[in-house]
Amino acid sequence: MSNFVDYVKIHCKSGHGGAGSAHLRREKYIPKGGPDGGDGGRGGHVIMKGNAQEWTLLPLRYTRHVKAERGENGAKNQLTGAYGADVYIEVPIGTIAKNEEGEIIGEIMEDGQEIILMEGGKGGKGNEHFKSSTNQTPRFAQPGMDGQEGFVVFELKILADVGLVGFPNAGKSTLLASVSAAKPKIANYAFTTLTPNLGIVDYRNYKSFVMADIPGIIEGAAEGKGLGHRFLRHIERNSILLFLIPADSEQHFQEFKILENELKEYNPELLDKDFIISVSKSDLLDDELKKEIAAEFPENKQPLFFSGVTGEGLVELKDAIWKQLHG
Repeated sequence: MSNFVDYVKIHCKSGHGGAGSAHLRREKYIPKGGPDGGDGGRGGHVIMKGNAQEWTLLPLRYTRHVKAERGENGAKNQLTGAYGADVYIEVPIGTIAKNEEGEIIGEIMEDGQEIILMEGGKGGKGNEHFKSSTNQTPRFAQPGMDGQEGFVVFELKILADVGLVGFPNAGKSTLLASVSAAKPKIANYAFTTLTPNLGIVDYRNYKSFVMADIPGIIEGAAEGKGLGHRFLRHIERNSILLFLIPADSEQHFQEFKILENELKEYNPELLDKDFIISVSKSDLLDDELKKEIAAEFPENKQPLFFSGVTGEGLVELKDAIWKQLHG
């Protein structure tokens, strides 16, 4: 089973509000005791909280139900009942919560950020609130209100500086393994990478940036084919995109245009991101072949050549990425 989970659906229920008290004063030396009941306590909230130490929704994988505590009832001496305990659902940064209709409840953008998913029911008012000139001793109080209840869908969109974009077998996993300490699974067949992998890439003078190896696109991914939207939603949170076209492709520029079109079909705003085009597996090429491939591309979209196996061009590639990120 994969240790990366980016989609979870949980049934959430906040706490019922406590009832107000209808208590009347009964002191021995006060012959006309009036209302003395306190308010009920609020029911507990269900709260989503950002945790920078989490990278996946895996801890929630087998959580089916989350229920917050009920608020306590009001008491005599106009004492308000205690609030029900809130329940916290800790999620990675980049997590979006949606209701059953697909509407966004909120998204976590920083460590410690809290978003109430289900509000606890309000506590009922005690009989003190219902005292009037015509009713000096009300013998009734307000019941607490129901808490909210429903399914919440959690979706994780990876936050990374660089997102790798390419068809299966483009060499994305090999690149990530060669420039970081990440150990993605690598094999010579389509969709070796089924879940995103993150790696921290060391740069000059102890600088670094985060690179995400994301499952490969196939033509039609925007329509849900292959890994479809599961892949594409992770691209949205990457600062820049690195397109990888393998050296053994038959039509390098055409392959880039197909990848570009899939991003456009899914979300046209993705094309507003900065991007770098690269040709992987360049250890298979001599200088003449590199010139032929470069000639396929327009002057303003010239590719960088590199090999994750031999290390050729990796320094230049990291320089180009850093310049895009901080230029």
